Amino acid sequence: MAPYIFMERNGIHIIDLHKTVAKVDEAAEALKQIAKSGKKVLFVATKKQAKQVVAEKAQSVNMPYVIERWPGGMLTNFPTIRKAVKKMATIDKLTNDGTYSNLSKREILQISRQRAKLDKTLGSIADLTRLPSALFVIDVMKENIAVREANRLGIPVFGIVDTNSDPSNVDFVIPANDDATKSVEVILDACCAAMIEGLEERKAEKIDMEAAGEAPANKGKKKSAKARLDKSDEEAINAAKAAAFLKEDEEA
Repeated sequence: MAPYIFMERNGIHIIDLHKTVAKVDEAAEALKQIAKSGKKVLFVATKKQAKQVVAEKAQSVNMPYVIERWPGGMLTNFPTIRKAVKKMATIDKLTNDGTYSNLSKREILQISRQRAKLDKTLGSIADLTRLPSALFVIDVMKENIAVREANRLGIPVFGIVDTNSDPSNVDFVIPANDDATKSVEVILDACCAAMIEGLEERKAEKIDMEAAGEAPANKGKKKSAKARLDKSDEEAINAAKAAAFLKEDEEA
């Protein structure tokens, strides 16, 4: 961290804020491009000081986040994590359609506890259907397992790195105090504002493309598909009617 330290006073290292600002701008620009391309950034912060702030900021840009214990192998063994998320969705589905109403109270209680446990650890990544395009980590030393998994898979890592951490495994280093809630909030504000800008640009480009006439071709395809579905529905209805008439004839 030597290049990012301004001076040392009474055994405390002071970070050069000019370099922090430059690095925040660099990270914000990269995050903006990721958001603009429609990809996901996974926010990771399991330390008490940053949990709430990270959850709020990630939700504001509709991105997945982990604020409880990092599930080991979440990136390197992603299919297994997806199975657990699907299990949670299945429990919800069976609860809503009344399948569990025939079970005993004890069985229902066990299922409810299992659902709550899954929701606590995986509820915030339920919409993450594929590996994220980037990882945003608050404390790279505390979240070293997440950083190592991302490095192994070649996923870029954005990290708030304090003076006691090693920045060598981080692609976009943001030198700052990762223990101060206010410090984390200021950096996330800048990064999330850039991501919102990228999402807005993506939306504007989509509208422009539709206006330019690229969408009507797709619309035509959808219309023909709908026509085919309508036709198949009509055939099924007619077949059912025919079967009913035949049954009536036999009974007569």
